[in-house]
Amino acid sequence: MASRSYGACVLCQKAVVVRMVCRGMSAAAHPQPQVDFLKGQKHRKHPGVTNLKTLHLPEELQTAARSIIHRAQVTRLTERTRSLTNFLWSRKRAVEELTLRKKAVGLEKELWEKAMEKTGDIDEQVLADRIRKKVFSELRRTTYHWTPMKYDEELGVVYMAARLAGGYAAVRRAINEIKKRDPSFAPQSLLDFGSGLGTVVWASHSCWGDTLKEMVCVDSSGPMNILAERLLKGDDERAEPHIKQVYFRQFLPVSPKVQFDLVAAAFTLSELPNVRDREEAVLTLWRKTNSYLVLVENGTKEGHQILMEARNTLLKKQEKTLHDTRAASVFAPCPHELTCPKLSTELTTPCNFQQLYQPLPLPGHNEQQTEKFSYLIMTRTETEPAEAETGGVDWARLIAPVQRRTRHVHCRMCCPDGQLQHLVVTARKHSRDVYRCARNSDWGDQLPIIQKEDDDVQTDSE
Repeated sequence: MASRSYGACVLCQKAVVVRMVCRGMSAAAHPQPQVDFLKGQKHRKHPGVTNLKTLHLPEELQTAARSIIHRAQVTRLTERTRSLTNFLWSRKRAVEELTLRKKAVGLEKELWEKAMEKTGDIDEQVLADRIRKKVFSELRRTTYHWTPMKYDEELGVVYMAARLAGGYAAVRRAINEIKKRDPSFAPQSLLDFGSGLGTVVWASHSCWGDTLKEMVCVDSSGPMNILAERLLKGDDERAEPHIKQVYFRQFLPVSPKVQFDLVAAAFTLSELPNVRDREEAVLTLWRKTNSYLVLVENGTKEGHQILMEARNTLLKKQEKTLHDTRAASVFAPCPHELTCPKLSTELTTPCNFQQLYQPLPLPGHNEQQTEKFSYLIMTRTETEPAEAETGGVDWARLIAPVQRRTRHVHCRMCCPDGQLQHLVVTARKHSRDVYRCARNSDWGDQLPIIQKEDDDVQTDSE
């Protein structure tokens, strides 16, 4: 019996030695990064992780929304909620007048060429009238008919049931990028353009409630402003608002010298009728931005392209009069300021992200849902960011779900060189730290780029 115990102990000791040797060999085989990008954080909470778990509306907001919806007694609420959601998701920009004119000229030319191929006597005046009618008919049939959204109280309640939770989730996820990457940012003032139900105020308050002292909500819809104020007061006119120092306006402050630490426009630019109005609105909002400008739109091709319009305007357009000389730079999600590679591919796919959220507890809304959105955060910079600020590490943005496989991870990323890449991350090639960060990252997070010459990298043409 004693000999058996002794033999077992010897085997255990040998196993321990073998494991220690293997660990040593493994450490030698898996290179460690030369730069400490973790900054003392665990791999699952590395500096590039900005995604949030399933988001819930603040309890006070949810209670107030349920009360308003219940008291409104809107007929066919579930059906109208679904219909409005689908309509807003499929909404496109209005066709520009110049584009429409070019299309009409091209169509008219094509019809004339076909008509002239036919032999016989032709009454040109009759033919011209016929072609003109065909052109107008074809344009009416193929052109998207954009109309502005006009909210009365009832439609506002339907919008609340349809979009309150999803809109809150998108904004909260977007501003979490600032909260995580710039922990010293403590805004005292907020401007929300196209504030609607006030989701930006609630999301910002959840991040910086201790420092925000002035929040201005601007929306041209009077009924929407009333609903937003009712939500703040818990649907009780005599109660004090849950969030104080919130002011509602129907027009932007006139003075260009008045700036706000944080300026936001969520699902607003898509409601402006043409590119000129959108450009003017973006420049106006930028003049009022002291630190960060946050823009959020639907995660569709239209939403993404609207944000890229705004990005190009702020990076390339020079205003005649500058009240703030600090230049605009992209804070998120782009890791560069080059042309968006998603727009330069043949098959244009939107750059979008997703956030899980719990909807309002209404009929047909009980299950966890996913909000797909696109966003853009611009910031003011006095000088080029020093290498010390980035820690000497280049960060890429994950633009698709991470595919975790045995001993390797597939990452599709937008990189600082302005290229889309499909990188297969392994511990052997990229170090154990990078590999474990990749396994703990997901769509929308950032990933450190520490490449070797023999990296398995493919240029992605999604």
